[in-house]
Amino acid sequence: MTEKEKMLSGEKYAADDPELLRQLIVTREKIQIYNSLHPAESLKMKQILKDLLGHIADDNININQPFHCDYGKQISIGKRFFANFNFIVLDEARVTIGDDCFLGPNVSIYTACHSTDPTERNSRQEWAKPVVIGNNVWIGGSVTILPGVTIGDNVTIGAGSVVVHDIPAGTVAVGNPCKVIKHL
Repeated sequence: MTEKEKMLSGEKYAADDPELLRQLIVTREKIQIYNSLHPAESLKMKQILKDLLGHIADDNININQPFHCDYGKQISIGKRFFANFNFIVLDEARVTIGDDCFLGPNVSIYTACHSTDPTERNSRQEWAKPVVIGNNVWIGGSVTILPGVTIGDNVTIGAGSVVVHDIPAGTVAVGNPCKVIKHL
């Protein structure tokens, strides 16, 4: 298996693999162009997103600049998506976002995992876990979503939360760590 195949299958992989590093540079070049466009150039922005991301369900997508991701191709976005300023996705694994999702500013989604053992971490061996966000989800500003998390449909995540575990459908969850405080 290639290092990319290992990465996408959730196995440990060499994060410093030359092919992965090349792909990161290609993505960063596209992101630099996207982030430098005038905000009125929405058609160009949407075209870059279509080229960059793995799947976009419709043209009703709005990601405010700046936007950052690692690879882009592992990101799938549903219909009528909005992300406010400074949306960050470390997409070493698949990130699936449903329809009618709205993200506040400074939302970060991480799939990359690193060892807590310094020697192993310094070897540049990593692994990744996918993140799934259901339909009709509102994620408040400055929320961090960690690897392997699934957020169900019809959920609100309060601003500043750190989502470390799955959040069931039809709930409001807040805090660090993020916990359900209300069932809808």
